[in-house]
Formats: sequence, C-alpha cells, structure tokens
Amino acid sequence: MTADIVLASTSSYRRALLARVLPRFEAVAPGVEESPRPGEPPARLALRLARAKARAVAALRPGAVVIGSDQVAELDGAALGKPGGADRARAQLLACAGRSVRFHTAVCVIGADGRGRSARDLTRVRFLPLSPAWIDAYLDRERPFDCAGSFKAEALGIALFEAIHSRDPTALVGLPLIATCRLLRAAGIEPLTAAGAG
Repeated sequence: MTADIVLASTSSYRRALLARVLPRFEAVAPGVEESPRPGEPPARLALRLARAKARAVAALRPGAVVIGSDQVAELDGAALGKPGGADRARAQLLACAGRSVRFHTAVCVIGADGRGRSARDLTRVRFLPLSPAWIDAYLDRERPFDCAGSFKAEALGIALFEAIHSRDPTALVGLPLIATCRLLRAAGIEPLTAAGAG
C-alpha cells in the first residue's frame, strides 16, 4: 500500500509545483508561526520553518509522507518578507533595483516512518536597475503582494531580472523540485512511478 502524501502548505504556487511530479496529494495548512527569531539568519529561518511545517502536519497525519517548505529572501543579510500591499512591495523593489538578492528555499520530507530529511537551495537573483515607473507598471499588472521579494518569477516578474543563478529553477517559485524528488525517494516514494500515489 502506498502512503498518503501531504503538502504542508496552502500556497497555490507550491501546489502547482508539486503537481508537476506527483499526480495525487493532499494540501493541509500547517498553522506555523513564521516570525524570525532574534538574530536568526535567513537561511536558518527557511530551514527551521520548512521542518516546523512538516512536523506540524505529520502530527495530524501519522503514517503519511509530509512535505514542508519555506522560502526567505535576503538583502544585505536581512529577510524580505511578503509585502502584503503595494507600498511595501514598491519599497522592496526599489531596494532591490540593480542589486543581487539571495533566496533561501528549504524543503523537509517526513516519511511514513516519521523520519525527517531536509535540504536547502540557494538562488541568487540580479535585478535590473528598475525605475519607479517600471516598478509601478509591474505592480499594477501583477500585484505580487503574497510573494517574498515582491515578484512572480514564473510570470511577468522575470522581466525585472538581469540574471538568475540557481541549481534548480523551481526553487525561486517556492519549492525546489530536484531536492524534493531526492527526499521523496529517500522516503520510499518514486515520483516517476507514483501515478497511483495518494
């Protein structure tokens, strides 16, 4: 019998990414507080939250394979959160203009046996020297207020960049699928043959 697979997230972006490699899974809200701890580096925050989300849902669904993920954008050593609105998004993009931003994307897979395995991906994005008019035009069209860094790389946000450096292009969208597939295999789930999973 194949274990149930649960994504510990209600993010539409992560659901769409996971659906690329797993045809059947359930999505469950992890209910985890996402505030950083004092002095916590962005890379460590992403990994801690990915593990916390996976553990929270695994406690609700014993025996399931649970996938948790989190992403933290970093500029000058500080985390850039989800903007939540136009003013903060505009300020984030102005701060990023002409500069490199690091995106730490972590994933944790807890197997049916309760064992957790995790990985972290680093993506570096070089922004174009954006003008205020470009930023306003972008925000009016895409409204990326629920995205760390204030853009959607899978859509028009790609026009904001000079370059992306990453081992896994899916990581920037919110779930590093190369690492996720590796961790699923270690948990006994083979994405290539998981047509009946779930």
